[in-house]
Amino acid sequence: MKKRTLIFVAAATLVVAGGVWFSRGGSSPQGAAAQSQRGPQRGNVPGETVPVELGVAVKKKVPIRIEALGTVTPMASVAIKTRIDTEIIAVHFADGAVVQKGDLLFTLDSRALEAQLRQLQGTLAKDRASLEGSERDVKRYSELLAKGATTQLNLDNATTQANSLRGTIAADESAIENLKVQISYCTIRAPISGRASMAAVKVGNLVRAADPTPLATLIQSAPVYITFPLPQRSLPDLRQGLAAGSATIEASVPGESRRAAGQVTMIENTVDATTGTVPVRATMPNADELLWPGTLVTVRLTFREEDAITVPSTAVQVSQSGSFVFVVKNNVATVQPITVARVLEMETVLTSGLEGGESVVTNGQLRLSNGSRVAARDAKTGT
Repeated sequence: MKKRTLIFVAAATLVVAGGVWFSRGGSSPQGAAAQSQRGPQRGNVPGETVPVELGVAVKKKVPIRIEALGTVTPMASVAIKTRIDTEIIAVHFADGAVVQKGDLLFTLDSRALEAQLRQLQGTLAKDRASLEGSERDVKRYSELLAKGATTQLNLDNATTQANSLRGTIAADESAIENLKVQISYCTIRAPISGRASMAAVKVGNLVRAADPTPLATLIQSAPVYITFPLPQRSLPDLRQGLAAGSATIEASVPGESRRAAGQVTMIENTVDATTGTVPVRATMPNADELLWPGTLVTVRLTFREEDAITVPSTAVQVSQSGSFVFVVKNNVATVQPITVARVLEMETVLTSGLEGGESVVTNGQLRLSNGSRVAARDAKTGT
């Protein structure tokens, strides 16, 4: 009995000791995770001076702008097609070349049409000769009728024959003009200045007017349009900016540091009720062909400029109660609530909270709390 009692007491002691060990974290995963989550607490040791980097709140003119995605579209695009069924005998441009209005693009085989033209010209000459004979008959019968040497019927028949030949000649001349137009179609010139696509057909191919595929396509690459959707809430700002002449627009292409400038030239007359946007078109000079037709670009539309307070975006902190910054005065950091209007690149525009000229902490906030003592340090390279 004593032995059993001793064993029971020893077991109970081990159970109690194990419970205490596990409750303190021990080697259990839960205990390790809980301890790792506690980690270092925000703040600094009382009396410690925290090194921080500082920036300045600045009052200045800042732009009121929005950004949107737009598409580059050509102002003019022409599909080059043949109007006659014939063979290509020459291509006068390189694929992708820039051509000017009036430049020769294709030469088509016109020999059959030229043969028909010569045949009609011969027929016209024959009919004109016949008309001359009929006109002489009319003159002779008129003289004879005045002398009573012929009848009125002979004169009428001669007049009718002359009038018929005049109609035949007019038809011949019309047919000749039509053939000349057909022959002109054998020389295809650029209707606009722009950049040519690849030629869909080469020398020796037979082309038909009914072919759906164009011989080539010309696209005007300068100037070009950029079309983008504008939220309807920004429409009044844009209209006021256009009226005041303060609205400007820039477009950037992914992977390109340069920006293309232009001006808004058209606002669609209705708002799309489905998306709540209105299509806007801007005209871009694009003299350096930075904007390629069909490219998706980022549009930066500036309506106007206004006075506002800005701070470096790295100074702005967010808590459950809202945005704030640490304002440093006499080497003491104080929490200052702010209201953020918008972010412009590396700066944040404020609507309230600062007056301008305050020093704000831009790096080192993790070790700060309200009232911490700080010391300014130089910015680290790359920050």
